[in-house]
Amino acid sequence: MSLRTAAVLARRELRGGLRGFRIFLACLALGVAAIAGVGSVRSAIQTGLAEQGAVLLGGDAQAEFTYRFASDAERDWLESVSQEVSEVTDFRSMAVVERDGQTERGLTQVKSVDAAYPLLGQVRLEPEMPLSEALAGRDGLPGAVMASLLANRLALRPGDRFRLGSQDFVLSARIAAEPDDAGAGFALGPRTIVTTEALQGSGLLAPGSLFETQYRMTLPPGTDLAALERDAMARFEDTGIRWRDARNGAPGIETFVERLASFLVLVGLSGLAVGGVGVSAAVRAYLSRKTPVIATLRTLGATRGVIFATYFIQIGVLSVVGILLGLILGAAVPILFGPFINAALPVPAVFSLHPAPLAEAALYGVLTALIFTLWPLARAEEVRAATLFRDALAGARTFPAPRYVAATLVLAALLIGAAAVFSGSPQLALWTAAGIVAALAVLVIAAKGLQALAGRTTRVAGGRPALRWALSAIGGAREGGGSVVLSLGLGLSVLAAIGQIDGNLRQAIQRDLPEVAPSYFFVDIQNDQMPGVLDRLETDPAVSRIDSAPMLRGIITRINGQSASEVVGDHWVLNGDRGVTYAATPDDRTTVTAGTWWPEDYTGAPQISFAAEEAAEMGLQLGDEITVNILGRDITATITSFREVDFSTAGIGFVMTMNPAALEGAPHTWISTVYADADDEAAILRDVADMYPNITAIGVRDAIGRVSELLDGIAAAVRWGAAATLLTGFLVLVGAAAAGEGARTYEAALLKTLGATRARILQSFALRSALLGAGAGVVALAAGIAGGWAVATFVMETSFSVIWPSAVGIVAGGVLATLVAGLGFAWRPLAARPARVLRARE
Repeated sequence: MSLRTAAVLARRELRGGLRGFRIFLACLALGVAAIAGVGSVRSAIQTGLAEQGAVLLGGDAQAEFTYRFASDAERDWLESVSQEVSEVTDFRSMAVVERDGQTERGLTQVKSVDAAYPLLGQVRLEPEMPLSEALAGRDGLPGAVMASLLANRLALRPGDRFRLGSQDFVLSARIAAEPDDAGAGFALGPRTIVTTEALQGSGLLAPGSLFETQYRMTLPPGTDLAALERDAMARFEDTGIRWRDARNGAPGIETFVERLASFLVLVGLSGLAVGGVGVSAAVRAYLSRKTPVIATLRTLGATRGVIFATYFIQIGVLSVVGILLGLILGAAVPILFGPFINAALPVPAVFSLHPAPLAEAALYGVLTALIFTLWPLARAEEVRAATLFRDALAGARTFPAPRYVAATLVLAALLIGAAAVFSGSPQLALWTAAGIVAALAVLVIAAKGLQALAGRTTRVAGGRPALRWALSAIGGAREGGGSVVLSLGLGLSVLAAIGQIDGNLRQAIQRDLPEVAPSYFFVDIQNDQMPGVLDRLETDPAVSRIDSAPMLRGIITRINGQSASEVVGDHWVLNGDRGVTYAATPDDRTTVTAGTWWPEDYTGAPQISFAAEEAAEMGLQLGDEITVNILGRDITATITSFREVDFSTAGIGFVMTMNPAALEGAPHTWISTVYADADDEAAILRDVADMYPNITAIGVRDAIGRVSELLDGIAAAVRWGAAATLLTGFLVLVGAAAAGEGARTYEAALLKTLGATRARILQSFALRSALLGAGAGVVALAAGIAGGWAVATFVMETSFSVIWPSAVGIVAGGVLATLVAGLGFAWRPLAARPARVLRARE
């Protein structure tokens, strides 16, 4: 009966419209929309990858080998299970153009193909022509097609000549679209496509050279991909085969999208937390205005349960409206902007209604609304009827009944648990939740401290009445300083942390690169070319250091006779092939941390020195046996030592080093890193490339530039997520300013009666807004710096320093945001007539 009565009362209350709840609805809708939008885009990409997985891969399935072509037995089996097979090689090389006595070079990712390529999809060229026609060439030279970026850099037009290795090509067209480009992963250089046949004799596919061979297959309809993969691995796992199929056509991109989207959802949750502050403030302000209504109901016999249920139902209905608005917005915006998003993505995306991310966003919205409205409603229930007529909620105790505290804690645990499950990264979700809770706690303490400080410093203002009035208002509770500091502070904290992380990462790159990074990696140096390369480099005074090592690639297949993945799990060392080298003795920069190195003339059973940090992560111990597949041959070696390997220097670093007798007989090339003055790098590149056209030079600065471009995109996406959080915070500021408009009107009327001018009153309003914004900005900056330091120290493992331009911008942004929100609601109080206002308060 009481629930029915509460429902009737709630329905009558709702007839009054949405006055006082616009900010409530906006905060909840914006937070839900941000999470729903990110989830919808993620689902659209996942659907596109699933539907176009075969096209992105270049076939229904793919077998891949490192630095070799498939053996006859492997090729026969691939052809026996498929309808058609296409052989593709992928490697890096230098595109060389000679023009008017000048030579220009550009790093390129070369794809050499056969007549069957592409099995699926189509390579679009500019000007339009079939790929087979473009690669046929003319004037006795084989043809090639090239990405526009590289063609523009080298000033190449169709019909111009260039060289790969020792083979000349004619450029037939530029690449407009590559169907399997997204599945290729990160590349250091733009694409060039030629035929594998045209590379014979170029020196680029010699034994031991760094290339990968991929065999794409179209399969009969109904083929069980999982069963076929098991069959392939059972037959050829020990030969170093790697398998991919249409179930995961672009694994690198899918993983990247998953992780970025998960992080953005967590940023969105921080936005919901900011919105929750606004929701809570709106409910408190609404219930304060409803004091006479609640008091009347209590005097007429309404129980606490009826009062609570009445407003719980009312707030619940409005929460559902806000969540629905957020879901509509989060679903509609990606669909409306789908064509633009698709044009910017390197993979296909299917933009439609995706229920799963909408359900996830709705769950977050419901839990957030419950968490942040339960306490204000519960506090209203605790107030006696006699005191409800005047400042009831202000006089209520801080904590409601224990059952409401327990319910809030349970709801918070559910929210954090849902984030941990749905984000796909429980550890990141838990740390994010801990950070938000810690930030909220710090901000609450800071808000109380700011109010206390303002109250105590009122006298310091002396003869500056505007400042004294501002401090007095902040020191009292009517200015809503707590909501301002909480909402704006949390949003600015997120942005401050992002700014510090991004700035320190870029600073680390700029600081460390000139000191520790080499100028070039020279790869594919044949054994007989090493003396000539060293002679050129060692006699150059501009070269300060040269590191060289034999270079092979291998896949760890077994540990102590068992499958490596079963023993270690999904460790990055096992994901693909890894660099392997050999050395008779450790060099001066090698530090052996455990075990002993083999004798210089050792010719016994293979031994291996493993990177210490990676060995500890994998649980390896001295005496363990590692089986590494190199060029289709299994080599089982015993771990006899661990050594330090610092991959952060951008120099040569191998996870595995073996004794020379174990590897010297295998076909291999050498790798060299050259440390030289920046002004002399071009001359070094020119001379080495002229001497040995097959050698590929990778500029470390160019490689880091590519990584920086990727970081720019990530940072931009994260900043957009933080911007949604800030917008929510600004809406909370607007709500706080709107809620305090009545108090400011009364204050202005009193001050005018006592002789204050409008200009001085406005100055007081501006000062209190600026002081609150500065306080929120300073606290947010401290939280952001702490968060940035934690990420830089424990995640990026780099030094940390405060990025002051970003820091100053955060504080300035806080001041500006509160000024805009506060002054936007200052004009009506200033324009109000004192007599009318004071007469209404009698």
